[in-house]
This record gives sequence, structure tokens and C-alpha cells, in this order.
Amino acid sequence: MENTNNILKKVTGIAISDYSYDLPDERIAKYPLQERDQSKLLVWKDGSIRDSQFGDLPQFLPANSLLIFNNTKVIRARLHFQKETGAKIEIFCLDPFEPADYQIAFQTTQSCVWKCMIGNQKKWKGELLRKSVWIDNTEVELCAEQIDQENKGLIRFSWNNANFEFSRVIEAAGSLPIPPYLNRETEQSDLERYQTVYSKIKGSVAAPTAGLHFTEKVFNHLTGDGHELAELTLHVGAGTFQPVKSDTISGHEMHSEHLYVSRDFIKKLIHHQGKKIAVGTTSVRTLESLYWLGVQASNNPELNAADLKVSQWEAYSEESVDISLTESLQKLIDLLDKNQIDHLSASTQIIIAPGYKFRVVDGLITNFHQPQSTLLLLISAYLGDEWRRIYEHALTHGYRFLSYGDSNLYLKD
Repeated sequence: MENTNNILKKVTGIAISDYSYDLPDERIAKYPLQERDQSKLLVWKDGSIRDSQFGDLPQFLPANSLLIFNNTKVIRARLHFQKETGAKIEIFCLDPFEPADYQIAFQTTQSCVWKCMIGNQKKWKGELLRKSVWIDNTEVELCAEQIDQENKGLIRFSWNNANFEFSRVIEAAGSLPIPPYLNRETEQSDLERYQTVYSKIKGSVAAPTAGLHFTEKVFNHLTGDGHELAELTLHVGAGTFQPVKSDTISGHEMHSEHLYVSRDFIKKLIHHQGKKIAVGTTSVRTLESLYWLGVQASNNPELNAADLKVSQWEAYSEESVDISLTESLQKLIDLLDKNQIDHLSASTQIIIAPGYKFRVVDGLITNFHQPQSTLLLLISAYLGDEWRRIYEHALTHGYRFLSYGDSNLYLKD
């Protein structure tokens, strides 16, 4: 086995310029198709490429596949305020800080603190910002206050009506953050179409777009063909759109994202005998992170569930990894038992790049990704150099790219 130090050195030395391709603006889908499952589907299996339609997805899956979906829901994270001077300030909510738990933060009824990005920061001199919104025919005043004068990233939100939780307030006051590369404002149709039909758990600022193609018709076809479905939650952060600006990926800091899985979900992973197909790169990152969380639990029996976190390079620098997937996942079950909880909550900064060995994922459904992005690195980690041939085929065969674009299915025997 290759020394882990050598693997880490190779991975961190990857030049991001090697993961680029020419993507004309006209190939970026600015709007979704009228019907979700009418998008094109590129099927790659062990080197062969086939063009199809997404509605035909079930027929290409291995028998008894387990499809794993990210059920996160995009929040209206962009809040626009206007000062008395007329200056406009945009506050983009990223992660809850106080309370730090997403569910509790959305349930607060007086105030909460979030980590945010600020647009037009220079115009905000630290004064209290105010915005009036209407909820159930009731006028509510939302206020925003900077509480961290050094990095100006922590914002306390407060509102004058304890009858409404923060989830209701932000739903009324905010706008849905569609991807910046669409180069347009959010429209009414995006409120529905930039959510998966199975979205449930609020917390993302970007959609897990591989799931945008699924419909009830496709789900019925999948289960009718004997495939199983399972859900996890990873709240997608704004860092998913952050380009790699360093020459090598050693200089890129991955964003941290929060994941949630149930005990029953982990048990299903342990006992399922068929292929595990991740729907989207967010599901891939969550599934692979679970393995490394199990490794942590194996290496440190005193670890508590609240301490779980996957660091960026952990998957490449582990000195001794010799446990199976089943052993790793069972360690997580044992940890839940020790802590007397039914759900595992953790954060992950995992970066999946060429050189990574997949422990959980057997196949992948995904969209086409931006040049020089960490998402393209993940695709290359699974496909190797085949990603270039696939993307060239898509560009010459009329596929639509990025969030509202067409889909891919990648399979290996």
C-alpha cells in the first residue's frame, strides 16, 4: 500500500488548471425545463457512453440499488436592508451561530445569531438595520446588528413579535439564493423549481441540484423496479460555488457543512446488499464522511457524538485505516447507543479529489459542474480522466450545464 504521506503529497499537489474546460455561456441552463424528468441523461458505465432521458433512469440502475438522497431544503437566505441614507445592504445567512443547531435556530422566537456574508459592507457603519415584513396579515419588524466588529461576519437578528419563529421571519423577509452564474435575479418560478420535490429540512443556501430531476413518476418507477430509497441531510453552504483560486488544491480551504443521519439510515447502509447510488455530490460527501467518522470512533473509544468532525485532509493522512465499511458504520451505531441518541449530527470539510479511495459510494447521479471547481475534482476522483471524454461528449451533443442543466449517471462494475 502506498504510504499515506505520499498520497497526501500527490493530492495536495494537484494543479487546478488541469481540471478546466471551455464552457460557453450559452451552454449554461439559465432556467429549468418545463418538466423535471424530461432532462437529458448521460449514462457512463465502465467506459461506454449512452444518451438517454432522465425519466428512463431506473432501467440503467443495477438490480436492487439503494438510491441515497439529500433532503435538505434551500432557505431564503438573502436579506436586503435599506438604510435611511438610501444605501442598500445585503446580508447572506450562511450558518447559525447562536444557537448553532439549525433546527433550534429556526425555532427561536426573539433573536438568533448567524454567520453571514455582507454585501456593500463599507456602507454599513454599524448602526441597527431595520426591515418591515408581513406575516399572516401582521407587520413584523426585523432588525440586524453586527456583533463582531473584527470580521463583521456575525449578525444578530431580532424581531418584535414572539408569535413567529425565525423560520417564518426569514421566509417572509428573504429571497431564495439562486447560483451566481445564472446572472439573473430570483424569479417566482425558482421558489418551486430550485427545490427538490423531496426537500424537507431547512438549512441550505444552495440546492442539491442532482435531485432536481426527480418526480413522483420516477420514484414510482424506481420502487416498482425493486430499488430502495433512503434520505440523509447535508446543508449545502455557499462555499459550493467558491472557485479554487490557488494554483494547487493545497491552498484551498474547503467549506464546512453540517450533516445529519438517523440510526435507521446507518443500519440500512450496513445491511443493504445491492449497489449504493449517491444522488448528487452532497450525498457523496456525506456518505464518505460517515466512513471517516466511524474511523474516528474506532480510534478513540472515549469520543462523544458531539465531537465528530471530518477535517479537509483526514481521508488522505490517516496513519492506519484497516477497518471495513461495516465495522466503521457499526462504530457509529455504538456511539449513538453510548450517547443515547437516534440521530448523528456532525460537520465535514472533506475534499474528494483524484487519489481518494471511495469507501461507500458505488455509483453517482450528478449534473455537469463548473470548470476548476472542487465538484469537478470529486467527479474526477470517481471517473479518472474519463471525465474529459464525458464532458466533451456532452458539449458536442447538446447537453445543458450546471444547476438547471442535464443529468449524468456514472456506474462501475
